[in-house]
Order: sequence, then structure tokens, then C-alpha cells
Amino acid sequence: MTKFAKLGLEKSLLSVLDDIGFDTPFPIQERAIPVLLEGNDVIGQAHTGTGKTAAYSLPMLQLVTPKAGIQGVIMAPTRELAIQITGEIKRFAKNIGIKTATIYGGQGMGIQFDALRKKPEILVATPGRLIDHLKRGTIKFNNIKHVVLDEADVMLDMGFVDDIEFILDLTPEEKTVSLWSATMPPEIMRLAETNMISPKRILVDADDLSGAGIDQSFLIIKDKEKMKFLFDFLDGNIGQCIVFCSTKMRTRTVARELYKARESVVTIEGDMSQHKREDSMQRFRKSKADILVATDVASRGIDIPAVALVVNYDIPNQDMVYFHRIGRTARAGAKGRAITLVSYSSVAEWEAIKKQTKVKMTDLNEKLGIKISIPDPLKRRSMPRQNFRQFRKPMKQFTRRRQPSRDQYEKRTNKTEYVKRHNFNQKRRW
Repeated sequence: MTKFAKLGLEKSLLSVLDDIGFDTPFPIQERAIPVLLEGNDVIGQAHTGTGKTAAYSLPMLQLVTPKAGIQGVIMAPTRELAIQITGEIKRFAKNIGIKTATIYGGQGMGIQFDALRKKPEILVATPGRLIDHLKRGTIKFNNIKHVVLDEADVMLDMGFVDDIEFILDLTPEEKTVSLWSATMPPEIMRLAETNMISPKRILVDADDLSGAGIDQSFLIIKDKEKMKFLFDFLDGNIGQCIVFCSTKMRTRTVARELYKARESVVTIEGDMSQHKREDSMQRFRKSKADILVATDVASRGIDIPAVALVVNYDIPNQDMVYFHRIGRTARAGAKGRAITLVSYSSVAEWEAIKKQTKVKMTDLNEKLGIKISIPDPLKRRSMPRQNFRQFRKPMKQFTRRRQPSRDQYEKRTNKTEYVKRHNFNQKRRW
């Protein structure tokens, strides 16, 4: 394979890559970097974990001019991904004097104003907060030359298409646009047609749903048995683990049970403050915690090489999310495992996911000898109809006593004479 030195990168960047230990580029980097250095628009598609961040950030770092204002903007769907991209770019820009700022919702505006006063050349942002700054006038796009849409399919799924169009309309006409994603739905192609000029399509492992390098297995059990088996799988794991849950409440419940068992665990879910989310991710990234319990917030773009096991505690709501979840392991050519716990009520959804995979999965029910006993609602034993008359107590025969007319008349005419209160005063009493 071609070395980084043959891709057209400058010596200052090559020296940084040597220090980091980057020697041989991934296929997406080998094909995209020369095209972007020539100023062409790019539609890049590659399997998650194959180095897309370096593919678009290295050419941008080489082409921007120091101390000339914001010239490059990178849009990402989530805060965690934006922070991760910024960290990667700062590593690459160590010796070239290019500054990067991160703009995302949930962080105080004052912190971001301070970062913008330092006049960064590259901006990494989530669409919503970026629009807030554009409307305030704290960010101007007069000098923008490079625009990157990372994880574009996720941004479209999250409803950011109008925000992206609004942001792109504010950028100069002469610019380089690159769009990156693991999948390419039709909406992305329509976005590319209206905002890109003759883009070069670089498809590496297009629609790769095999999960190469990942040992995938599944276990069909009752929902109440999941926690027991989760502990069993964690006991045999060497390395870090991510446990994906379908809801915020489920995430809290699983994390609480793991914490009670004295496991080193952190969580990430939507209702957490930004400070807590960053703290959890930082602790997990620095291996201060062994287990991360998360919703699908952490299923895209999070690159932590030490993750050896991914456990799907719940089936994801969308089929494609499964492949993004398991992509958190086996990063950059490493090996990893993915185990899915399927409850009886989710068997149909799991079968739909299995049909899209291209590798054989390990059936843990067969391997562990665990029988599946799903009750069939059509074959439920009906209760025999009981004759409630035999349990009914006989009613008592109530007879109405007939009163003579004379007695009734006397009852109406004889008025009761009440004793007046003054009869009980002390004078009359004695």
C-alpha cells in the first residue's frame, strides 16, 4: 500500500504522523487525500472505524492559512463526535500552528465566545448551535473554503436537513465540500446534487454490513434473565465493554445493577447534563471505567480502540443502528465481539436484522443448551367455563310484615314530644 509520504502531504504533517505512529494509510485515506488536496468535492463512504476523520482533516490542515480567520467548518450530529473530531485534529495540527474550536449545544455560550476570540482556523460544530452563533453574528463565513459533513446520514435522520441547507447557503460559492457516511440513503444524494460540484465518489466497502473482524452471537431469553447473562459475559471479557440499551430508563437500571455489583461503570444518555456526559466519556476513554452503559447516542463515530465487547442489551429501534453499535469494537483492523440479548417479544425484529448480515452468527441458545419456550398466544389454554349458579348462595326469603291500618294511623297522629332544654336548668333540676 502507498505510504502517507506519497499522498502529497507536507513534511510538517508527515512528521506528526510519524510521531503518532501512522505509517500506512487506510484505503479511504489513500484514495481521498489526493483528491481533496486537488480541491475536488468528495462523497466518501467507508465502513465505520476506517479513518475517515484523518481522510478529510489532513488535507484541510494543509490547505488553510494560519491567522486568516475561520476557513474550514466540520459539522457532526452529536456532541461526543464533535469533541472526538476536535481531539483528532489537534493531534494532527501539533506542529503547524492551526487552531480548532468546538461549538455544540449544552455548553455555555461564554466558553464558546472565549474559544472564538482566539481566532481558530477550523470549526467543529453541531448544526443547531452553529446556527445560533451565525444568527448572533459571532461566527462569520466570509473566508470559508472547506466544508465537511461527517456522519451525514445520521444528521438527516435527526432532522438536520433544513439546518444543513441553511448553513450551506451562507457559505461562499467557491469552496470544497466533502460528505462522509457509512451508508448512502437517497436523501444524501439529493443533498449532494444541490450543494456539490461534480463530486468524486469514493466508496470503500460500500454497504458493508458484515462487521468484519467482529465475532457476532445472539441469545434468545426472557427479558428478566438478561441481567444474569450480562454478568456472565462481562466476567469472561478482557478489555472494555459497551452495553447498549433502548431507553434512558433502561440505561439507568442496568447501570445501577452493575454498580451494585461493584463494576467500574459509567453511563451516557440523553437527559444527562453535558458536563456529566463529557466526564463519563473521558473516564471511559482513559480506561478509568471498564463498562459504558449508553443509549444510541454513543453508537456512531465514537472511536475507543480498547473496546473488546459490545453487548446489545436491547434490540435497536432501527436495523442499521445494530451495525453502527457493533462497529464500536474491532476498530482499525482489531478483533472484537458483539453479543445481542434478544427478548421473546423482539424475536421478529431480530430476524429482520439477521437477514441483512453477511456472516454467520453464533447461536448461543444452541451452544449453551438453552431452550426457547415462547408462549403462543393462539394456543393459550382456555379456562373452563364455570357454572356460577352452583356457587350462588340462596337468597333469604324476606316477608313484609303487614301493619294494621289503625296502628299506621296512630303512628302518624301521635307526635313525639321533645324535652326542652330549660327543663334541665339547675333551678328545675332540684
